[in-house]
Amino acid sequence: MAKFAHLHVHSHYSLLDGLAKIDDLVNRAKELGMEALALTDHGTIYGAVEFFQKAKRAGLKPIIGCEFYVANGSMADKNPGPGNKRFHLTLLVKNKNGYKNLVKLITGAHLEGFYYKPRIDKNLLCQYADGLICLSGCMQGEIPHLISSNKIETAEETAQEYQDIFGKDNFYMEIQPHFEKGGNKNLRANLIELSKKLEIPLVASNDVHYISKEDEDYHDALLAIGTGNKISDSNRLSLKGMDLSFQSEEEMTRIFSDIPEAVSNSQKIVDAVDFEFEFGNPQFPHFELPEGETAESYLEKLAFSGFQKKFSYSSLADASQEILNRFKFELGVIQKTGFASYILIVWDIVNWAKNQGIAVGPGRGSAAGSLILYSMGITNLDPIKYNLLFERFLNPDRIAPPDIDLDFADHRRNEVLEYIAKKYGREHVAQIITFGTMAARAAIRDAGRALGFGYGFCDTIAKMIPFNPTQGMKTGWLEKSLQNVAELKQAVDTDPQARQLIETAKKLEGVARHASTHACGIVITKNPITEYMPLQWATKSNGKKDGEQALVTQYDMRSVEALGLLKMDILGLRNLTTIEKTLELIEKNYSKKIDIYNIPLDDEKTFELLKKANTTGVFQLESAGMRRYLKELKPTTLEDIIVMVAAFRPGPMEFIPTYIARKNGLERVEYLHPKLKPILESTYGVAIYQEQVIKIANQMAGFTLSEADVLRKAVGKKIKKLLDEQSEKFISGLVTNGISLATAEKIWQFIEPFARYGFNRSHAACYALIAYQTAYLKTNYPAEFMASLLNTESFDMDRVAILMNGAKKMGIDILPPDINESLENFTLVKHENEGIKIRFGFSAVKNLSGNAISSIIEKRENNGKFLSLQNFLERTPSTNLNKKSLEALTKCGALDAFNERRMLNNNIEEILRYLRDANKSAGTPQTGLFESYSTVAPLKLANVEPAAKKEKLAWEKEFLGLYIQNIRCRIIVKLWRKNR
Repeated sequence: MAKFAHLHVHSHYSLLDGLAKIDDLVNRAKELGMEALALTDHGTIYGAVEFFQKAKRAGLKPIIGCEFYVANGSMADKNPGPGNKRFHLTLLVKNKNGYKNLVKLITGAHLEGFYYKPRIDKNLLCQYADGLICLSGCMQGEIPHLISSNKIETAEETAQEYQDIFGKDNFYMEIQPHFEKGGNKNLRANLIELSKKLEIPLVASNDVHYISKEDEDYHDALLAIGTGNKISDSNRLSLKGMDLSFQSEEEMTRIFSDIPEAVSNSQKIVDAVDFEFEFGNPQFPHFELPEGETAESYLEKLAFSGFQKKFSYSSLADASQEILNRFKFELGVIQKTGFASYILIVWDIVNWAKNQGIAVGPGRGSAAGSLILYSMGITNLDPIKYNLLFERFLNPDRIAPPDIDLDFADHRRNEVLEYIAKKYGREHVAQIITFGTMAARAAIRDAGRALGFGYGFCDTIAKMIPFNPTQGMKTGWLEKSLQNVAELKQAVDTDPQARQLIETAKKLEGVARHASTHACGIVITKNPITEYMPLQWATKSNGKKDGEQALVTQYDMRSVEALGLLKMDILGLRNLTTIEKTLELIEKNYSKKIDIYNIPLDDEKTFELLKKANTTGVFQLESAGMRRYLKELKPTTLEDIIVMVAAFRPGPMEFIPTYIARKNGLERVEYLHPKLKPILESTYGVAIYQEQVIKIANQMAGFTLSEADVLRKAVGKKIKKLLDEQSEKFISGLVTNGISLATAEKIWQFIEPFARYGFNRSHAACYALIAYQTAYLKTNYPAEFMASLLNTESFDMDRVAILMNGAKKMGIDILPPDINESLENFTLVKHENEGIKIRFGFSAVKNLSGNAISSIIEKRENNGKFLSLQNFLERTPSTNLNKKSLEALTKCGALDAFNERRMLNNNIEEILRYLRDANKSAGTPQTGLFESYSTVAPLKLANVEPAAKKEKLAWEKEFLGLYIQNIRCRIIVKLWRKNR
C-alpha cells in the first residue's frame, strides 16, 4: 500500500502559475502507483469537479483543497505597504461540512477580501474551520516567514493559534524539499524543532507546479508570460532551481529519510478524508405553483390550453389523432423524466419577456422539436408543419435535463437576467465562468515574447500553423502541424530558436490563460449557490453599468451540469434587437402593430429579395458564399432557407450544389432504396439533417429513436470502437428489415459522412425563421429596418459603412448629423417631397460628450429648433459645449444649416467667446424687460474660402469614422492613398 500522496498540487487553474493540466497530474499519479491526490490551486477551486471525476475514473482518491492567501491583519484592509502582506495557507476538505466551509472561505476571499489577490483573515478562518485540514504552507506561509525573519517566539505563537483554530488532529506543519533554498538554512531544522515542541505533526509536500524536472524551463516561461516579463529579465518572479515537479514516493522518502513520519503522515491525512461530490441528481430551483397544482398538472394545463390556441381548436376532439398522440406522448415523456418544473421555469422567463415587449427568438437547438414547448409559447415554430423531431430534444432514456437555450434582444438581455435574479433570489442566480486557453498560434506568440525572440520571427512561425478546424482540440494541434506542415518541420529541424519556440509552445498549448464570463450561461439553484460552489466577481462588467459587478461561478458549464444544477443559455442576439427596433418604428410611423410570428411565410417580394441575394443585414445569409448559392438556388420556400442555414458550414457545404441542381431540375433525384424517399424527399435525396439520420436508423434499421440518437452521437464523435459497433448493428437491422446486405452497406456508407457533419434541423429551422423575418422587414419596411440595423451595429464603423452603402443601393439616403434633426442614434427623417431618409445620430460624433448630446436634444424638444448659430449658442450651457465638441459638430457637418464648415472652424475662438459671454449674460440679473444679452458683443465671423470636398471628407472620416458624402469612389481612394 502506498504511504505517500501529494497534498499540495497546482494545476493550470492556478492561472499562469501552474503548468500541469488535470489529465497530466492524474496520469502521473497513476504511473507512480499512488492511490490518492490532492488539488490545491491558488485562491480558487476552478478545477475541482473536473479533477474529482477524472481522479475517480483513474482509481485515485481525490482530495479537494485550496492554497489560500491570508491577510496579515484584516482582509478588509486594502492599503499598500509592507504591513499589508499576505501569507499562503493550504486547506484540504475533510468532509461534507468542510467542503461547504471551503466554499464560504473562497467566496469571502473574492467578494470581500480581494486586494490584488483573493484574501481571507483569521477571523473568517475561525468561522469556517470545521471539516478542514490545515497545512501550514509553503515558504510564503506565515510560520516559515516568521522563522526566516528570526521571530521564533512569534512563529510558535502563530502555530499554536492555527492549531487552536483547526483542532489538534487537523493542523500539520508542512515541510518541503526546497525550504532551505530560500535563504534560510535553518528553516527545515526550526520547523522540525517547532513540530516536536508543540506536538504538531509534520507532513511532507512538494508544492507541485509541473510534472517532470524537464518541465522547469517551460514553467519558467509560463511565469514570465504571467508577469509580462522576458526570461532574461532580472528581478522577476522565478522558481527555477526549486524542483516543483511531481516527485515519486521513493524520491520523497529519500529526501525526508531523517523524518519518515512526514511522508507517512500524508497517508494519515488521506485516510481522514471522507468527501464525495454528488453527481447525476438534478436539483431544480423552486418554482412557485398555483394552489392545488403540481408541476406536472400545471404544465399539462398550460400545454393543453396553448395547444388549442395555437391550432385554433375549440376542443381537443378537433385535433387529428396523429397530432394528439404526439402531444400526449411528449407530455408523458416530460412527466416520466421529471423535467416538468424545468420547463415551467423556462416558460415563465419567456412569458415574462414577451409581456415586457422584449424580442424573443423562435427557439434554438433541439427544443424547437417539442410540440409541448410550441404549445406553451416557449418556441414559435410549428414542429408538426416543419417535421421537427421531439426525440432529438428528449427521450425516455435521457437522464440529464435537455437544453432549452433562449435568445433575446441583446440590448435587453440584462433585464431578463435581472428578472431571474429577483424571481429566484440573487443568492441563487449567477453567470457561469469560462476559461480561455492558449491555442496553438497564441502559445507560439506568448512563448516567443517570454523567450525574447523577435515579433517578426514568432509571427512567421505562428502563421505556419494551420487554423484548427476542431474547436474542441485544445492540445495536440502543434504536434499534428509539425507532422503535416513540411515548412514548419524544416524550420524546427534547422533552426535551434524555432525548435526551442515550438517545444515551449507545445507545453503551453491548452493551458488556461485567463478566466472570463461565459457569453450566455447562467445557473439557477434550489439553495444558495454557495451551498454548491464558490462565487467571484466577473473579470469584466459583461454589459453591466459602470460601478456594477456581476457574480460568476467558479465552476464552468460542464462542472455545473455534472452537479445536477440548472444551467441555462440566455443569449443576447443583435438581430432580435434589430427586429424589435424595426417593429417599434413601424408602429410609430404607420400605427401598425406587427406580430413578427404571424407574418406570411410566402411573401413573394421577400423571396425576390432573397433570389437577388440582396441580403445585407439579413441574419445568416450575408456572406459572399451564401449570396452566391442563393442566386443559384432561387429560394421559394422557408424550407430552402432551412437547408442553406444547415448546410452552409464545413463538411456539408460540398452537397449544396447537388441540392441546388436537383431543386432546379438539373440533376435527377435518386435513392439507394425506396424507403429512403419519404425521409429524404424534402431535401431532394440529400441527407442534410441529423434528424434524417435518426429517422433512417429508426424506420429502416429498427433502432428505437433513443438508440438512433446514440448512433448519431457515435458517428459525430468518430470513436472507432463505438462506430464499428453501431455500423454492425445498423447494417444488421437493415438486413433484418428485408434490405440486401450489399444495399445495406451502401446505405451505411451513404449516411456515415452526413451523420458526421449533419446539422440539427430544429436549430436550422429556428434560425432560418429569423433570417426570413429580417428579410421580410427589409423588403416591406426598408427604411425602418435599415435605421434599426444601423443603430444595432453602430459600435462598428466599418460595418456601418457597409450598411450605408447597402441603404443607398435601396434608394435610402444617409444624411450627416444635423443640429436640428439628429437624435442620439440614427433617426428616420421625412422631408417634404423627398421621402424618408436616415439621419446620423450625435452618439457617432467623436469628442461629443453625453451631456452635450442630452442638452442639445432637450433644448430643442422643449423650445423648438435652433434658429441660428447665435440662438444655438445662447440656449446651450457652456458647461456642455467646449472647443472640442464645437469643432466636432462643425467638421462632421452638424452645423451646416448655420454656415459653411471652414468658416465656422476658422472662427472657433470667436464662437467660443460669444458662447461664454452669452452664458455669462444669461446668468446676470437683467435691469429691463428687453435688455437680454444687451452686454454681449455681436458675433462676427471672418470670411474664408469654403472647404473643398476632400477636406470635408477628411473631417467626416476623423469625426465620424467614415465618409458620408455621396461622391465618386476615386476621390475617396485618392485621398486614402495620400494620407496612408
